[in-house]
Amino acid sequence: MIFLELTVENFGPYRGKQVIDLRPQINDNVISPIVLLGGMNGGGKTSLMDAMRLALYGQRAQCSTRGSLSYPDFLKQAVNKQTLAHEETSVELLFEHIIKNMQVQFRVKRRWTRNPKNGKDILGILIDDWPDSAWLETWDERIEDFFPIGISNLFLFDGEQVKELADLESPPNVVVQAIQSLLGLELAERLAIDLDILANRKRKQLADSKELATLEEIEEKLNHYKSEWDHAEIAVVQLKEKAGIARKKLYAAKDKFKLEGGKIAGERSQLEKQLEDEKKKAQQQRDYLCELAADHLPLALITPLLIQAKNQGEKELNREKARIAQDFIKDRDQRLLEYLEELKLAKKQLETVKSYLENDYQQLTDDQQNQETLFLGLDEKVLNQLKTVLEHQLPSQIQQSQDALNALSIIEEAISSTDQQLAVAAPPEVYEQLLEKVSQAQGELTKVETAIEQAEQQLKKCQTQYEKAKKDLERYSQNTIDRKNVNHIIDSVAKVQTTLKLFKEKLTLKKLNKLEVEVTECFRYLLHKSDLVHRVIIETEDFSLSLYDPQGQPVEKHRLSAGEKQLLAIAFLWGLARVSGLNLPIAIDTPLGRLDSSHRQNLIERYFPAASHQVILLSTDTEIGEKEVNSLREQEAIAREYLLKYDPSDRQTHIEPGYFF
Repeated sequence: MIFLELTVENFGPYRGKQVIDLRPQINDNVISPIVLLGGMNGGGKTSLMDAMRLALYGQRAQCSTRGSLSYPDFLKQAVNKQTLAHEETSVELLFEHIIKNMQVQFRVKRRWTRNPKNGKDILGILIDDWPDSAWLETWDERIEDFFPIGISNLFLFDGEQVKELADLESPPNVVVQAIQSLLGLELAERLAIDLDILANRKRKQLADSKELATLEEIEEKLNHYKSEWDHAEIAVVQLKEKAGIARKKLYAAKDKFKLEGGKIAGERSQLEKQLEDEKKKAQQQRDYLCELAADHLPLALITPLLIQAKNQGEKELNREKARIAQDFIKDRDQRLLEYLEELKLAKKQLETVKSYLENDYQQLTDDQQNQETLFLGLDEKVLNQLKTVLEHQLPSQIQQSQDALNALSIIEEAISSTDQQLAVAAPPEVYEQLLEKVSQAQGELTKVETAIEQAEQQLKKCQTQYEKAKKDLERYSQNTIDRKNVNHIIDSVAKVQTTLKLFKEKLTLKKLNKLEVEVTECFRYLLHKSDLVHRVIIETEDFSLSLYDPQGQPVEKHRLSAGEKQLLAIAFLWGLARVSGLNLPIAIDTPLGRLDSSHRQNLIERYFPAASHQVILLSTDTEIGEKEVNSLREQEAIAREYLLKYDPSDRQTHIEPGYFF
């Protein structure tokens, strides 16, 4: 079976007629099975999944947006808000299937108006573009031959279904029904019920008037308890659906609480104290900078002038030292001449020495006179102080001020960030409203969960009463009617039921063994950890899963991560689809919700391209993102890509070719 086209007209967020080509592609023996549709939350992905279910099954369709609504109310709410009163809403699915070794095209269309006549849609069936009244009148029975509704949830499912299957210890009721239908167990169950009906009829035929009255009274009780049991089961299912809605409301309220600043508002006092502390730190840095400014730091502005003054002071000090030395040399020269005279040197020699000393002294005098005029007049102590300031104190204070400025800048950034957080925080009255909505949503969820617990207790009570009434009926029949000669029919029914029960058990074991092999193979293939799980066992009573490692030791389910649990759920669904032997398309809404990157990559590389000959994925941009879609493109797994563009101004969605990336 291959879905070829899906057409929606004035359905959900889709105004007007919009057509999606769903055909997979085969190029050079390379099969591209995936049709990828991208859309944001609330953009119409789930509506497309509902459109496929609705086209195939009509009133029996398990549409996710129906909830507890009656079928007429569901049809009414599915009409696009901008549709005019006289305009029709419709869903149409074109698909191919092999009938008697011939490929046949079916075009199934359901249409209705905002106020549908008799609360129903109008069904149209074209086979190879020709009307067929026989198929139209028996469509509900015909569709069961090649796409039974009981197993449709194994092929048309969403991420929430996978998450629910991953979180529960045993599969939900809808999956249990699909398993029973798939394994043929519902036929055995139906036969057992029919045998009960036959036995009751025979008992009535054999009973006299008094016995018949007693028998009818017991049977009336039995029917009453069975009716209560059925109603209790429906109540539990409806309450679980309400719990799902309440859980979604709680998640939405928490998300809105965070988005609109409720979390920040709740931390306002802490943020305000943090802001006050940061401002104190900033003021301390400013005070420290003021202290530095009151010391030598301002001299940094005239550093070149101070260096010039230091150099000039050194020159002047050296000149002063030279002047003092000049007077000393003059006295020394005079003493030297007097000493030479005492030695009675020759007059000519004495004159030569005297001339040399006078010329040398004159040279020193000339050098002194040629130097610049003294104008600073610094003594050596002041000059040393100036050097200390320039070489030590001033560089140190410049570095300290720079460090203080850097610290002040960091503190001011922290102040700015805290101010921004406080600015987006919800006002107290809005915060109280947001908190109240979260509290209300939590309260509603708790209330529904309590009601579920009470309903399940009531269900158990109804089951107990029904079983007791059934035993009473059997006991009465045994003591009164079954003693008669003609009760061989009833005896035969009992024997057949015993045999049927044994047959059902053996059939279950045989089918489950095959299913266990498939689920184990799928899970190990997806998990890519051959040493974690070696075998998956499926319990015959409630179809819950037990895991075992290569040493045969049980692997507790809580040891698996959330992602591994979801892979196990997907492997379970995949294994069931493979065991069915039905060549059907697979459609998955929000396929990668709450999976980490590594587990997502396992599904991208191993599951989606191999899940079926046709795989329809409806994803947001955060699930199948740019990395994931590029991986699928590199594998040549994608046949077609579409983008569901939602316009919030008119609340309409338009389908365009392409994807987010």
